[in-house]
Parts: sequence; C-alpha cells; structure tokens
Amino acid sequence: MPSRVYPPKFKAKMPFGHLLGLRRDLLEYIQRVAETCGEVGYFKAGPMRIYLLNNPEHIKDVLVTHHKNFIKSRGLQLAKRILGEGLLTSEGEFHLRQRRLVQPAFHRQRLAGYGAVMCEEASTMSTAWQDGAEVEVTEEMMRLTLAIVGKTLFGTNVEEEADEIGRALTAAMGLFSRLTNPLAEILEKLPLPSNVRFFRAKHRLDETIYRIIAERRQRGDDRGDLLSMLLMAQDEEGDGGHMTDLQVRDEAMTLFLAGHETTAIALTWTWYLLAQHPEIEAKLYAELQDVLAQRPPAVEDFPRLNYTRMVLAESMRLFPPAYVFGRMAVEDYQIGPYYAPAGATLLVSPYILHRMERFYSEPLRFMPERWTAAAESERHKFAYIPFGGGPRICIGEGFAWMEGVLVLATLAQRWKLRLVPNHPVALQPLITLRPKFGMKMKLERRRRDSW
Repeated sequence: MPSRVYPPKFKAKMPFGHLLGLRRDLLEYIQRVAETCGEVGYFKAGPMRIYLLNNPEHIKDVLVTHHKNFIKSRGLQLAKRILGEGLLTSEGEFHLRQRRLVQPAFHRQRLAGYGAVMCEEASTMSTAWQDGAEVEVTEEMMRLTLAIVGKTLFGTNVEEEADEIGRALTAAMGLFSRLTNPLAEILEKLPLPSNVRFFRAKHRLDETIYRIIAERRQRGDDRGDLLSMLLMAQDEEGDGGHMTDLQVRDEAMTLFLAGHETTAIALTWTWYLLAQHPEIEAKLYAELQDVLAQRPPAVEDFPRLNYTRMVLAESMRLFPPAYVFGRMAVEDYQIGPYYAPAGATLLVSPYILHRMERFYSEPLRFMPERWTAAAESERHKFAYIPFGGGPRICIGEGFAWMEGVLVLATLAQRWKLRLVPNHPVALQPLITLRPKFGMKMKLERRRRDSW
C-alpha cells in the first residue's frame, strides 16, 4: 500500500484558479507548477487530481516499468470522438492486437518506399517556390506533409482536397480546447457552433477515408502504402482476424492526423530557429553540399545526413510538437516517496523537461551539437521524449525522423527562409505546439553555383 504522502502542492490564488489558469494557457501554467514544486508537483482542477512529473526516472517508471497501471488521460479519452479506437487512444489487449497489425507498415523496407515519396513531394514544393515570395511556413509545411501522408498512407493524391481537408482538420482539433474544462462531456452534447463545426469536420474526414477504403477493398491490390498494409494485416499471434472497415478507419485517421500535424509543426519551428542562427544554417548547408554533391536528396542519403538530423532533434528539444501528455492511474501509485490515488492524472511535459538545466547546459540555446552520439550517451534516455516512450512510443517515430530529415535537406539545399520583419512569434499550445500567429517568412533562393 503506497504511503499517503502528497508531493508539494501548487496553490491557486483564487477559487477555481487552477481551472482558469489551465484554460488561459496550459503550458504557461504547468511551467509555473514545475518552477514552484520541482520534480513532482500536485494540484486539483475541479474533480481532477493532477501530478506533474519532471524527473526522468519517474517518467520512465510510468511509461515503462509500471505502464500496465496506466491508461491514456482524459484528453485522449475525448480524442476518441474523432480518432475512435486507434493506436493513440485504445487500451489493453485491443491496443496490443492493433499495434501488431499496424507494425509491419513501418518496417524498414516499407520506409524506403515512403522516403521516395517524401523526397518527390518536397522537390515539387521546392520547384514551386518563388524567390522573394512571402509564405506562411506553417501552412506550407502542413500542405507538404498532407501531400506526403496522402500518398504514403492512401496511395493517392489529396492535393486537390488539401485546403478543405486542412480546414476540417483544424476544426476537428478545436475539440481539444476543452481538455481542461470539467464540463467538456456535457458541453459536447449541446448544439453549440463549435460542436456543429466539429461534427461537420469529422463527417468530411470520414467521407474521404471511407471512400478510399471502399475503392481499395474493391481493387484488392497492394500498392505499397500504409492503407494496403492495414487492409491485408492479419493477427497471426491472436485470433487470425483482419481489421473491419471501422478499425481501418480509426487507424488511418490516427496516422493521418498524427503524421500530418506533428511533422509540419516540427519543421516550422526548425525553419524559425535556422533563420535566427545563420551560423548553424551554414553548417547544415555544408553537410548538404558534402553528402549530396549538388544532386537532389534520396532516401539512401538519410543515414548520412547526421547534422541535418541533429538540427531537427535540437528543434524538437526546444519546441516539441507533442508538448504535454498524460496518463491516468488505474490503481493507487507511488511516485518516489509520494502517493497518487487511483484516477489521478500524471502529466509529463516534454517542453518543460527538455529545457531543464539539469540535463542541458544553456537550455534555451539552439545547439545541435548536443546530439552527437557521445553527448546523447551521457544523458538520461527519458530526458528527451518528443515521441513519448515505452511500449506506447509513437509507432511512426522512424517515419517522422525520415520525413523531417529528407524534407529539410531537400528544401534547405535550394532555399533560405528569413522571418518577415516585425512578425510576432509566440506559442499556441493546442493539441500540438503551434506558432500563435503563424510563421511568415521570406524565401531566398540560393545561388545556383552554390548547389
């Protein structure tokens, strides 16, 4: 039986202060909790008992050692409204079965095929860009990753529908603004404009996905994409069954949203950081010249683009797209010397963890050299968790690294991006860590004799 010792409590300054603070700015609020309470902080927000963990050992225990005592937190329970029982939201034996079925889609030989698509789509965008043009980089990266996930997941071109799908995705994401509202389950049953927008968006996305599933089942061919793998997958370790259309839809929707949003956000912040640090951008470009010898990047170059990967890793340290996630305790749990009752939510913030001076000297400095093999070996593995960790680590991590590196290499080979003067840059912590005002940047074509 865990001892009933509670961790340091973060006190609200007014009634309902925790709820108001979380609603106003979740990330800023939990940063204050971390600064005040240290390795483990505790507060109550309405009926929710919330523990913020800032010690990698505690995080490892939750994600790995004692992972069976936890389910996904309330936020991802709400996410089932759009993701259904996909890998991100499902639990228990069903989750294990689905992960077994989906895993082959991310095997190394399949990733090579996806990498070719990544290079092709990035090259298409590079060719379309105009020297001196001002672009909203978040929108550009969203459009690019949507094209990539469309072809690698569905084996089809969704470019003609990109704007409409993008709007539907943004509207669907609006659901997550209610994560800290204890009345969320009640509010979603009311005929509010936000609910109408959400269900229209969900219907629009379902319409696209079910149409593609039906077309593919009718053809019955393997087109080398993720959807082919999902349709052909058979649970040889379990009941030997295949996925239903609903199960395929849920997994496809999960991979569609996760594969589209997070990489686009990671690339957006990477362009911003490179623009602020021209000396690092010069090192990145030097590697591209050395490895590529003036030819376009190919999937075979991925393992050799070491500095490019280090730049992306450091960008995700400072601005992890998945900036916070939670687990709910099934039974009473001991966090070091502290007690957490069943039903408590344990929060982990990669954003906070990645900026702790305990693990990173000059933590606010953009320094890709932190990601040499030697430097990584000296750091606690769970001090850097942009993709989570343990048995439920993001199944698409390898896909995301390949996409981020190859897209960055393809575009940076020919282009510099510079922030538009006086453009405001601030955080907007929704389901991912978006830039609040977008990221308006000017395109500068590199001289042809330099590539």
